[in-house]
Amino acid sequence: MMDKTFEPATVEARVSAAWEAADAFKAGRGAQPGAEPYCIVIPPPNVTGSLHMGHALNNTLQDLLCRFERMRGKDVLWQPGTDHAGIATQMVVERKLASENKTDRRTMGREAFLAEVWKWKEESGGTIVNQLKRLGASCDWSRERFTMDEGLSAAVLKVFVSLHRQGLIYRAKRLVNWDPKFQTAISDIEVLQLEKTGSFKWQRDGEEAFDAAKLEKALARDPNGHLYYFDYPIEGVAYDPEDASTYITVATTRPETMLGDTGVAVHPENDKLKELIGRNAVLPLVGRVIPIFGDDYADPEKGTGAVKITPAHDFNDFDVGKRNSLRVVNILNGEARILIQDNADFLEGAAPEAETLALDGLDRFAARKAVVGLMAARGLLRKVEPNTHTVPHGDRSDVVIEPWLTDQWYVDVQPLAQRALRAVKDGKTRITPESWTKTYNDWLENIEPWCVSRQLWWGHQIPAWYGPDGECFVAESEAGAQALALGHYGGPVTLTRDDDVLDTWFSSALWPFSTLGWPEETAELKRYYPTATLVTGFDIIFFWVARMMMMGLNFMDEVPFRDVYLHAMVRDEKGAKMSKSKGNVIDPLVLIDTYGADALRFTFAAMAAQGRDIKLATARVEGYRNFATKIWNAARFAEMNGCARAEGFDPAAVEQPLNRWILSEAARATEEIAAGVTTFKFNEAAGSAYRFVWNQFCDWYLELAKPVLQGEGVAAAERAETQATVAHVIDLMCQLLHPFMPFLTEELWAVKAGEGAPRKLARGDAALVCLTRWPDLSALKDEAAEAEIGFVVDLISDIRSVRSETNVPAGAQAPLVLVKASAATKAAIEAWAPMIERLARVSEIVFADVAPPQSAQVIVRGEVAALPLAGIIDLDAERARLAKELAKLDQDILAVERKLGNPDFVARAPEEVVEENRERKAQAEARKLKIGEALARLS
Repeated sequence: MMDKTFEPATVEARVSAAWEAADAFKAGRGAQPGAEPYCIVIPPPNVTGSLHMGHALNNTLQDLLCRFERMRGKDVLWQPGTDHAGIATQMVVERKLASENKTDRRTMGREAFLAEVWKWKEESGGTIVNQLKRLGASCDWSRERFTMDEGLSAAVLKVFVSLHRQGLIYRAKRLVNWDPKFQTAISDIEVLQLEKTGSFKWQRDGEEAFDAAKLEKALARDPNGHLYYFDYPIEGVAYDPEDASTYITVATTRPETMLGDTGVAVHPENDKLKELIGRNAVLPLVGRVIPIFGDDYADPEKGTGAVKITPAHDFNDFDVGKRNSLRVVNILNGEARILIQDNADFLEGAAPEAETLALDGLDRFAARKAVVGLMAARGLLRKVEPNTHTVPHGDRSDVVIEPWLTDQWYVDVQPLAQRALRAVKDGKTRITPESWTKTYNDWLENIEPWCVSRQLWWGHQIPAWYGPDGECFVAESEAGAQALALGHYGGPVTLTRDDDVLDTWFSSALWPFSTLGWPEETAELKRYYPTATLVTGFDIIFFWVARMMMMGLNFMDEVPFRDVYLHAMVRDEKGAKMSKSKGNVIDPLVLIDTYGADALRFTFAAMAAQGRDIKLATARVEGYRNFATKIWNAARFAEMNGCARAEGFDPAAVEQPLNRWILSEAARATEEIAAGVTTFKFNEAAGSAYRFVWNQFCDWYLELAKPVLQGEGVAAAERAETQATVAHVIDLMCQLLHPFMPFLTEELWAVKAGEGAPRKLARGDAALVCLTRWPDLSALKDEAAEAEIGFVVDLISDIRSVRSETNVPAGAQAPLVLVKASAATKAAIEAWAPMIERLARVSEIVFADVAPPQSAQVIVRGEVAALPLAGIIDLDAERARLAKELAKLDQDILAVERKLGNPDFVARAPEEVVEENRERKAQAEARKLKIGEALARLS
């Protein structure tokens, strides 16, 4: 006897144990002889991580693909693993040490600190893996890898040395995103752009004197969000604030960087300022003479039309400075403090004032306030105004990131990018949705050198050693570096290893082949590379996808994957991005605890439309929990009505139209689900599964089958056939739903194993549904059965809609009139009349040549059905009501269209508000269509 209710928590633990005991997900498990390989490498989650909504969506879709292809008999390997997450892990362990009142890492030393990190990893690093298992991830967990395990570390060393020998890795001084808190370069993906707006406002020609205390108060709240206008005197003339020919005005949001200015750019066609091109300005406070030059970078319509250029502290300025041969003067140290005393670059050609040199050692924001004060005191501050702009922050440190000039290791990725571009253009790798191909191409066509060094301790230490004179030797081991040094110096020397580690994305770029054993020529590498599909978020198309393409082609001479599916973002139900600061983060584990993993998984699949963000509402997950309950209750109904597998049952030989119909619909659903999954249209696949199970099987088939299963006077053969069909379809449902809802289907498969005759599957393993074969039901398609039962279902549905839309009272009944019905329709009506009358709530069914007056009419598959409503509702009043609602909908749609047609509203309103208006318009238009149809029926 089945349990009364489906309890996900109990079932999930039991089913997981059964899978593990059977090694159900081991590479190649269940594959048919000569099977095609199908491999997915998991985007490695951070070892520090916990399951969030992005992980849950991403791994649901991967698991859906793997379970589906495993059932199709392919040799499936879902390769799992985790990323060492350099900066995140180092931060976690440093916090742990602080909480335990242990010494900091620098006092502790590198070796001792790394020992603490490895200890933490062994104790706490498996959290996310266990959480993925709770989601139902069918990885081959026996093959779990870690980006810093021995094999992957060997791969990293080999790649670095090889790229260096190819001349593609080099060390250079360039601008990087510098995190002053963690004292390291970070990647663009680790930088958050936060919008800032200040509150202080002042101008020189105003009535109030400059109030330094008031500015200090504003900057104490937030040092960002202002635009400062400075006058730079022209060399050789006396500065006169009333004479524009004696100065050039620049504007900046970071006043402290002016200490590093080495030029002023003006657009060559700027009529107002172009006469100053070729002259020099004298940098206030510093005394450095800097050129005024022409460059298209200066926009005549923005700010003052002149742009101060600080090559050492701004990415755009660095490029401008490079093409105009400007000096590069760094005025900050690694902690973002002013560095000008004993700074040869700063002092060269300068005559700084004493008050300027006194800024040395100040924090950048303290220096910002001081520089503005000094400029005001000299009469060179023209104005200050609030300005809304984005400021880069470290995603983990939460401090403002500085563009900072420092020595780093770089990969010259341009030669590698050409092959990656060609591979996609030639169709060797397909990107879905296809619209992302342009983004991929644009980035690779304009690619910049990749900074791969990080000033951390946790990570792959760069395999570079320096001799006593700074000569660098790159090798896979110290012994190899010593051999190179011996050849260079002619004798043994002491070498010092580079302290830096590699960017985490460097090891991740090797993931598709390093996890399969490279650089060793393993059987797995030969079997599963290139992998079949990569499923990942669109936000890392540059940081991960493109880099894997480049590395795979360079080291394996083959693309790393045939297909790339880029899924969208999970947002809250209003369309807002989830963030802790907004308080709208939903924990997937809480949803799993509350509604079960299957409900969450099906929600993701049903909402995973290509290129469309998922707006996740808890109510939607609850709805799919109800779907699981509905399936369970249908299986219990079958059990209570004696529905069990029958010995010798052949679905192709059933005779009853209703049974033939549900088997035909199962065949159609099987094909639709397969088509959806294989084209990454997961929402369409889930929709077909839902429609078949809930609508066709539960709502219609079981309802129409009740008289046969429960009525008196039913022929024994008809009842037995229906009972066997119900049991057979429940088994099919388990198979079709398994990729989406693995726990429920595996449990039902086990529960139903003992009901009736043993399962006899032509292929696959009958013990676990995950190892059965995806059904081939093409022979069960039955157009005649679909025509008969499909007509009955559509007729009842349409009559119910008419009653609902025209406000027919629930208890009221009217006759149903079929107008000029065909012989086939008459036969179907006569066969199903009692059921139609009961479910459509009609008093009788009659046939006529014309429709009765004052009736609502519908066309069902070409047949006209009329519902006389005279005396049941006031037709004139109902028409008026519908017309009034239609007019109101027109007004609502027009109001929303005006909003959405306003560029200012679309630009300024929060994205969730804009999206809400778009949805409101779509809903109103859908309702308008329904009301229009209802009016047409009453006309």
